[in-house]
Amino acid sequence: MPTTPAPTARPKRQGRRPGTSGSRQVILDAAQARFAQEGYAGATIRKIAADAGVDASLVMQFFGSKDELFGAVMSITLSTLSRFSEAFEGPEHSLGERVTRAFLQVWDGDPKDSEPLLAMLRSAISNEQASSQLREFIQARLTEAIAPQLPHLQDTATRAGIASSMLIGLVVGRRIVKVPSLVSEDTESLVRYIAPAVQAILTGGHDA
Repeated sequence: MPTTPAPTARPKRQGRRPGTSGSRQVILDAAQARFAQEGYAGATIRKIAADAGVDASLVMQFFGSKDELFGAVMSITLSTLSRFSEAFEGPEHSLGERVTRAFLQVWDGDPKDSEPLLAMLRSAISNEQASSQLREFIQARLTEAIAPQLPHLQDTATRAGIASSMLIGLVVGRRIVKVPSLVSEDTESLVRYIAPAVQAILTGGHDA
């Protein structure tokens, strides 16, 4: 009688956890907890990867950057993240105008981009944790972007915090509280009012 060959042992998997979608969700869950615990600035890719039990390279493979990972956790679209990033590309003398316009256009634009942000903003009004995450994210983006461009400034984090608070306050008045005078103005009119103040705060009144 012919003998049945013994089954060949399967090689052990290395690297990723089984299941791409499962690994991605584990990372998202770990990131959500870490952002809630330490805020945007304190959470790092390495810490989130350790919490999820994966390599940091796998987190980067799925999300590309901490910004994109935060965006996925908070339902911020990639187009929104790109628009914020692109606002910092260009001459210093028009930085305030670009940042203000990009910020307002996202909130006033396509619902698929603006609705997740509005949901986050509504949560931030009543929830200190959500408020802290939103505030830290915007402040960190401003700080990271302007610090290399304006090395003569020693207080970029403070300036970024003031500018982000102004912009968030404007959106609260326009989209949440619905102050009539703000609702009735178009985006470009608001840019003309706000951009000079944002420019002065971010650059210290220094134009290239």
